[in-house]
Amino acid sequence: MGPAISLSKVEEAAPALVSLYKSAGVSLRKYGLEGERAAVYLVVDYSGSMRSYYKNGSVQMLAERVLGLSAHLDDDGIVPTVFFSTDVDAVVEIGLDNHQGRIDEIVAGLGRMGLTNYHSAMDAVIDHYLDSGSTAPALVVFQTDGSPSSKAAAERYLCKAAKLPLFWQFIGFGNPKSQQFDYLRKLDELDVPAKRVVDNAGFFHAGKKPRTMPDDLLYDQLLGEFPAWLAAARAQGIVTT
Repeated sequence: MGPAISLSKVEEAAPALVSLYKSAGVSLRKYGLEGERAAVYLVVDYSGSMRSYYKNGSVQMLAERVLGLSAHLDDDGIVPTVFFSTDVDAVVEIGLDNHQGRIDEIVAGLGRMGLTNYHSAMDAVIDHYLDSGSTAPALVVFQTDGSPSSKAAAERYLCKAAKLPLFWQFIGFGNPKSQQFDYLRKLDELDVPAKRVVDNAGFFHAGKKPRTMPDDLLYDQLLGEFPAWLAAARAQGIVTT
């Protein structure tokens, strides 16, 4: 099976994303994921400390990169996107046909930037996935620049969600040496099967200047742990497609 959306359709609907689409294809082939089908979600941190990453286009660029990847895995050309801070700020769609300037457009309608609560965003993704009726696996790209206000709740949600066909790929914006990311490292390494039925999460840093992370490296990091999870989830009957 080829990509969910063909190169010619991407060229027609979103010419600005063609190079990202091609780069994502290389990484998918590298990890044996060519022809795989999956729903793709994007979760973005809207806490106060994220302000500069919205201003300099880092969040917009991440959205475009995720859209370029999604076109290979899902044929609807849409990435459901959750903005979160203290609670969920918005659940919206970013599509091939409306990606340009989309982050600024969404943020213009949001309120104040709050604190950081992962579990609220995780709950929104789980609800969206269950409501969609999909049986395909899902790759959730979860961006944040720090640890959550409620660490126990985030861990509880991740462990409960391990029984669902959802893989959570966390991506950190900011100083890789910051202690803010110690919690995400811990979340990435939670015991299996003592705490969760399969390892359903990955984590990597995009650094202080995430816009400068090369596309090929970002896609390799986004996809690196997905195949092992897919195999484990299929072995456990969590993923049946």
